[in-house]
Amino acid sequence: MGVYEAERVQSDRNSAPGYGEPIEDGGYDNLRLGQDVRFVLVAVGGGAIRVGREIARRHIRHLETVAINCDPKVQGFDDYDRRVYLGPDSGAEVDTGGSAVVGGVLARAAEPALERIFHGATFVILVGSLGGGAGSGAFPYLLDVACRHSEVLSAFVIKPFRCEGERRALADRTIARLQFVDSFVERQESGHASLSTLDNESLARAQGHLAFHEVSRHWAGVIERHIETSFVAPVEALVEAVQMTRVATELPMNRLPEAEAPALGGYPPAPPSGPDFPPLLPAATGRPAEVELTFEVEPQARPVSPS
Repeated sequence: MGVYEAERVQSDRNSAPGYGEPIEDGGYDNLRLGQDVRFVLVAVGGGAIRVGREIARRHIRHLETVAINCDPKVQGFDDYDRRVYLGPDSGAEVDTGGSAVVGGVLARAAEPALERIFHGATFVILVGSLGGGAGSGAFPYLLDVACRHSEVLSAFVIKPFRCEGERRALADRTIARLQFVDSFVERQESGHASLSTLDNESLARAQGHLAFHEVSRHWAGVIERHIETSFVAPVEALVEAVQMTRVATELPMNRLPEAEAPALGGYPPAPPSGPDFPPLLPAATGRPAEVELTFEVEPQARPVSPS
């Protein structure tokens, strides 16, 4: 059993210098988001792929999107950057029959290809729709691979509606099983992994009647806000702060940048210096110099009144 993988675009991420390597001291100065720091969204299972498509269409900055399923139709989801069919290289359809056991076997057979997806990833958002062959079967194996090859991981699992009966029960068993994935438990204990349950039944009770596409859109909004506020925006702010600090330290304190110099006269003349005009800024620091000022009061002669 092999794996069939399709890609929408040929990216230069894998060929970028320093790709997947630890960031050394001072490496934040020229850090490239989306290359040196990778944000990867992986959707597993039919329901999760629908949610992931909603997210992919919103074009979150720097985010790579990957769809994984046991259904060969996944190869046609052009909204994703990469699509992985857990089946034979020929692309022939393999019917899991909704069996988590079959889904797990397919995921184990495809582990080398799955490792390439997560290798060098910094932040991974793993979304799985539980209750079927790909979600309940492959998701635990993908969670293990993602934990071993990424720095920080956020996992989201989608539970079916109560009316789906056995699928919902299988989802509960899968969630309990995730607590026995050693790599995931270790990441949770170190604060580098989290698990969130998105319950369709709870959403229906809170929101009332929802169209099917509105459920996917709602969960997409929840995950999008998490990616933006927990990963993308903080990392952008960190990189910008480091770069601004570097610029500030390299910029001389006693002269204006070229763009701000007066247009006609060039830089203003330096202030006079000497015994009567002590310098305001020492040459090597940006702190005002300590200037001792001495005042002498001379007595004035009293005016002589006319006699």
